Amino acid sequence: QVQLVESGGGLVQPGGSLRLSCAASGIIFSSYVMGWYRQAPGKQRELVAAVHSDGITNYVDSVKGRFTISRDNAKNTVYLQMNSLKPEDTAVYYCNARHTVFPAYVYWGQGTQVTVSS
Repeated sequence: QVQLVESGGGLVQPGGSLRLSCAASGIIFSSYVMGWYRQAPGKQRELVAAVHSDGITNYVDSVKGRFTISRDNAKNTVYLQMNSLKPEDTAVYYCNARHTVFPAYVYWGQGTQVTVSS
């Protein structure tokens, strides 16, 4: 079956960095747009960043210049490098896989908590 397993969350001070990883299995990785979403308490889940199989990326405005999404198609893994973290980045971060041709095929990871606090 399809599995998206996230890792790398934790507690970090403002201005610090974290790197999230998401290992995918059970899918043809190169056929999927991979993304990171986040959901803070009391807020809707939002797309943070996405990367297509050809490497094209997009970001929500609030993380541009601070976060970098990348993927390793050989390892079936997507990463989110988060720098200059702010308290407002605190949320549960979810890995997402969406098929490029059949968008109804969407999968989610279990989520990993990121807390930015002094």
